[in-house]
Amino acid sequence: MSVRANWSQYKYQWLSGLFIIILSIFIHLSFLVPGSEQGDFFKRLEGLAYDLRLQATLTMHPKRAFLPIIIVDIDEKSIKKLGRFPWSRSVVAKLHKKLVDAGISVIAYDVLFSEPEINPIDRVINKSKNEILNNALSEIRDNYDADKTFASALSESDSVIGLLLEHNQTLQVGTMPESVFQSDVSFEALPAPEFSGYVAGLDLLQQTVLGNGFINSAPDEDGFVRYAMLLAKHNGQLYPSLSLEVARLYTLSDNIKVESTEFGDDYTITGLKLGMETIPTDDYGRVAIPFRGPAFSFPYVSATDVLDSKFDATLFDQSIVFVGTSAVGHADLRTTPVGVQYPGVEVHANLLEGLIFPELLPSRPDWIDGAVVLVLLVVGLLGVFVLPKLELTGIVVYSFVSINSFLSLSIYGWSQHYLDFPQVSILAMLILQVVVLGSLSFLNEHKQKIQIKNIFDQYVPPAHIQSMLDNPKSLSMSGEKRYMTVLFADIRNFTAISEQLNASELKALLNLYFTPITQIIFKHEGTIDKYVGDMVMAFWNAPLKVNKHEQHAVLCALKMQRQVQALESELAKQNMPKLEIGIGINSGDMNVGDMGSVYRRAYTVIGDAVNLGSRLEGITKYYGAKILVSEITYSNCKDITFRPIDRVKVKGKETAVSIYEPVGLTAELDSERIKKVNLHKKAWASYLKQNWDESLQGFTTLMNNHPEEKLYGIFCERIKNLRMSDLDEDWDGSYKHVTK
Repeated sequence: MSVRANWSQYKYQWLSGLFIIILSIFIHLSFLVPGSEQGDFFKRLEGLAYDLRLQATLTMHPKRAFLPIIIVDIDEKSIKKLGRFPWSRSVVAKLHKKLVDAGISVIAYDVLFSEPEINPIDRVINKSKNEILNNALSEIRDNYDADKTFASALSESDSVIGLLLEHNQTLQVGTMPESVFQSDVSFEALPAPEFSGYVAGLDLLQQTVLGNGFINSAPDEDGFVRYAMLLAKHNGQLYPSLSLEVARLYTLSDNIKVESTEFGDDYTITGLKLGMETIPTDDYGRVAIPFRGPAFSFPYVSATDVLDSKFDATLFDQSIVFVGTSAVGHADLRTTPVGVQYPGVEVHANLLEGLIFPELLPSRPDWIDGAVVLVLLVVGLLGVFVLPKLELTGIVVYSFVSINSFLSLSIYGWSQHYLDFPQVSILAMLILQVVVLGSLSFLNEHKQKIQIKNIFDQYVPPAHIQSMLDNPKSLSMSGEKRYMTVLFADIRNFTAISEQLNASELKALLNLYFTPITQIIFKHEGTIDKYVGDMVMAFWNAPLKVNKHEQHAVLCALKMQRQVQALESELAKQNMPKLEIGIGINSGDMNVGDMGSVYRRAYTVIGDAVNLGSRLEGITKYYGAKILVSEITYSNCKDITFRPIDRVKVKGKETAVSIYEPVGLTAELDSERIKKVNLHKKAWASYLKQNWDESLQGFTTLMNNHPEEKLYGIFCERIKNLRMSDLDEDWDGSYKHVTK
């Protein structure tokens, strides 16, 4: 099919498919790239796809490294025994010492220590007016100072306490620690999240603790915690998250180097260098949290069991401890892809494991958005050119294969390489293309079926119409060259007949004739081309393929002649004249298609082979033959017996053509008819060899036995003339007709 024909048939599908590709690229680049502030709906869909993929691949990491992290849990059991949290810092100090004695490496508190604890000695002094007693109590005051006790405990180990960053500028509690970050560009130029307020730990604790980290979570717009910010900005300084600060102490790093790159007039963050290892981040210093599994995937030990020494001390040797709470009502439960009511302290634990083993961090490299656009273009264009040509089953198979192939590749990249490949824009494009292009294909097919029915309803056998409706793509309406057979049938002496009848009688006569003739053509799988007055034109092998179409046409012609004979009695009853028809049949290459002008079109055939069929019909009257077929038609009808009629040059042609008249199906001929045909063939063969006496004798015998047949008289007269003539050496027995 030509490009123009394809465009005419599929232009709406192609344009719709291209629009969907452009729309999908726009959605991705506008709403789904990091840092975009719009498109909450699409972000939620991307988040849902992220969650489903993460949940589906939690068990696909058999070689994953595990960091020795233990969570000391201020759980319901601990609160029931020790009372509502926060507890006295002396209790926390005791807990801390127990952990230090067990050989821990780093202790991190997912807890704020921002307000001083009231010393009980101060309460007594404030109420007592006894100066001597107050002086004595002042001397022992420090022994009962829980904050100092806790500060002393913190100095015995590598410890990190939490701080909280706020967007409220008026909320500034305590003193922020010194920044542990380094950068080749100013902190102000880096696009880290910025906060104007804070709640920091007590100055007393700040003086002894080795690390401070913010405990803020960074939920997406739908409230799910999927990503974590590793650094944040306050008052021109950068501060680490709790997990990042623990990682710094665990790796014995003095500071954290921020790696960045220029992006136009601004900078983007590319990673954080911790010791010799670089942690890749997004442009804003965020990473995806590498969840180990659902809640309680890390070892949990109740805080009260630690205080009561009811724990396995060897479990804590060289491990990292996070102290936090899983108790309901303490506002530290998060919604995550691996579960709701997920302890916030375990989020920090998951993040720390990814920071120590960066290969576990799901990554979105800088090139990934370009890769998404490339996939959208390649897969989208494939759908544009494939989907319009598919039927329902093909569309279902295509959608299943394409969507599942993409999901499988996405899961493979995630499970084997921790590649966080965006999914929503590509899946949306695939689904939209299947729905829209599939619907347009159905509408186009329905329109095509209506068009086919309108064009062929009166000209094509009902079985062919149904076949075309079932498979409209097998039909080509555009012009094409095809080997076909054409039939012309004309009522002889129609002018004289029409002069005998009035208009209504003539109409009745033609209806009586055309109705059964049309049925016969349809029964033999022919297509009606047109009716012109008393002439009917039909062809075979278009619009649908017809096997042995030459034989179908010849058998149709024989049946038409029998039908005309059968009409004699009915015509006689209605006082109508007798009908005789002549039929010409030819096979060959013809041009077939929907042809005409903008005002009127028709599905028809044209070409020299068509013209020859018309000429053969025209000379049937000359020979007195009912049916004449060309040599090419004759040669493809092995089951039918023919008698040769002549070699002729019809008007407008200089090439001689052998013509034949069908006698009937060979299997149905009786001995008399076979004998007659054989005698005819013998006389014809002698004629071509210029054996005039033998040929004349044969045709004379046939003429005497069948005086009603005009053909034999023609040859007897022709032979008498030829035997008196000087014939050229290349004489081939042909006779030239000068009229149609």
